Amino acid sequence: MTASTRLRRTALGALTLAAGALLVAPAQAQNYPVSSSQRATAQQVAERGVPLSELTPNAPDTYTVKRGDTLWGISGLYLKRPWRWPELWGMNLKAIPNPHLIFPGQTLYLDKDGGYARLRTTPPGTVESPSEPETVRVSPRVRSDSLASNALPTLPPHLIEPFLVEPVVVDSNTLLRAPRIIATEEDRVLMASGDRAYVRGDAAAPVRAEPGEPRFYRVFRDAVALKDPDTGEILGYEAQYLGKAELVRGESYEDVPNGRGGTVAEYVPATVDLSGTKEEIRAGDRLLPAPERSFTSYTPRVPPMEVRARVVSIYGSFSAAYAAQNQVVALNVGSQDGIEPGHVLSLLTGGTRIKDKTDDAKPMIRLPSERNGTAMVFRTFDRVSYALVLEIRTGVRVGDQLVTPQD
Repeated sequence: MTASTRLRRTALGALTLAAGALLVAPAQAQNYPVSSSQRATAQQVAERGVPLSELTPNAPDTYTVKRGDTLWGISGLYLKRPWRWPELWGMNLKAIPNPHLIFPGQTLYLDKDGGYARLRTTPPGTVESPSEPETVRVSPRVRSDSLASNALPTLPPHLIEPFLVEPVVVDSNTLLRAPRIIATEEDRVLMASGDRAYVRGDAAAPVRAEPGEPRFYRVFRDAVALKDPDTGEILGYEAQYLGKAELVRGESYEDVPNGRGGTVAEYVPATVDLSGTKEEIRAGDRLLPAPERSFTSYTPRVPPMEVRARVVSIYGSFSAAYAAQNQVVALNVGSQDGIEPGHVLSLLTGGTRIKDKTDDAKPMIRLPSERNGTAMVFRTFDRVSYALVLEIRTGVRVGDQLVTPQD
């Protein structure tokens, strides 16, 4: 292997993420969706670039992409509204035919001319050609992953990957019917990773270790009601994620002596091994089949409809009064309302009620809501969705509004 490896790669792209991008297969990495309207926008912008007024005040003339960068962060480095990624893509449409990938080691050049700007992968004044892309040098190392897997994610993966499997919103009966832990191998009260536990399923749906039946489970507890802040209606129940369980043996019946020379069939619970526990597990906790691993494509964009949502809860912090940047909040809208992963919403502060001391009657007055930041939806259920708080000025509270960003 030479002192450096020359990798020819054409890539600057749309803010698009397959959740868990570092593990995504090459074919998946190459086929993120781009809508016809987004492509049309990019093509229109590509003809002359974007107005200089759309750039951030400190947009750098050159920027070298670093490992650990995110596409959202790079877009925000250049554009006042990071979700307007078709404009960023449009600045590269001629040189970058694949809009989905951007890699550490690439250098970006900001070309300003005639009141407009374009982002290039070669210095201004040079001719960009899809057939002659820039060369990116990387240090030699043993590789076991694809080049596509090195593409930057939209958001920091460690912030959202846990939530792609952890929170689960169910109806009131789902957990009640789910298999439950009834005992441990040594009759311990609390269990953790590495412990063996015994599970009993619903009589109508026993836990079986047969082909086609679930083998891997997730352990949950305490389905907390998610109530709409406006109506008080219960939108679903959020179960607390505790850890993983792998089925060793299914439920069965064994013949045991009955003391009269015969035998009787005696019930034997299923056996599971616990792993990846976040909290101690105890008898009564419930098991739900683990979903198959999947990679959801994220195309950050403004919802096509008017959205007026509210924060239902701060995930994992039921006692916390405020959510900070990079925390996850549950919203009172979901797929039934047209909400999809990738939708970007503006956060508004709740209008504070104050006493008007300038009036002799001292009436209570509600101050107007103010824009507080941005959040992106990354997981949806029927009537509830989860969003990552990307940027805020002040803490986010339960009841705060989220609306469609205004361009």
